[in-house]
Amino acid sequence: MLTEIRIYYEGDAQLKPGFAEFFRELSEKARARKCRLRLISSKGTACGDFGKAIETHTEAWNILLMDSEKPYAPNFSVALCKREHWDKSHADSIFWMVEMMESWFHADKDALEFFYGVGFRRKALKANPQVEQIAKKDLKTGLQSATKDTARGNYFDHKTSHGPKILACIDPLRVRKAAPNCRALFEAVLAKL
Repeated sequence: MLTEIRIYYEGDAQLKPGFAEFFRELSEKARARKCRLRLISSKGTACGDFGKAIETHTEAWNILLMDSEKPYAPNFSVALCKREHWDKSHADSIFWMVEMMESWFHADKDALEFFYGVGFRRKALKANPQVEQIAKKDLKTGLQSATKDTARGNYFDHKTSHGPKILACIDPLRVRKAAPNCRALFEAVLAKL
C-alpha cells in the first residue's frame, strides 16, 4: 500500500504554498487513503534531489516535476533517465510543465486578470487554448506585456511573490484541460491512489 508520494518540483521553495493549493485535490485524496503527499523544492537541482530520493526513499513514490524549456516530445522522460543514469522505469514518475510553469497560468486567464486587476492586458497573452503549444519566448513576452502596467507590476520582476499566489488561484481543471502533461500527472497520481 502506498503511504507517501513525494513530488520534487523545480523552482523556488516559495512556490510550495501555491503548488499545495493547486494540488489540493491530490493531497485530499491521498489523505483519505492514509497516504502523505509531500511537495519538495529542490535544494540543489530537482534532478539531483529526485535522483537521491529514488535511492533513499524507496518506500515512497517519488515524482519529478520540471519545466521542459522547449516543445514537448514523448521521449523526454526516457531521455532524462538515460542522461541521469536512472533506470528507465523511473520515466513514468517524471512529469513536465511545457514549456514552463507559466504556461499553466495562460490556461486560466480569468484568474490572471482577477489577480492583476486594473491595467492587465489580457489580449497580450496568446489565445491558443492548448497552452503547451505556446513557445517559452511567447509565454514570457505575453506575461510581461499583460502585467507591466498593473499595480502589482511585471510578473517577471516579482516572480517569487506572484508565482505562488497565481498557482493558488488558477483552476486546476482548466489547466488540466489545456495542458495534457498536467492532466497526465493528475491522472497518474489519482490512479495510484
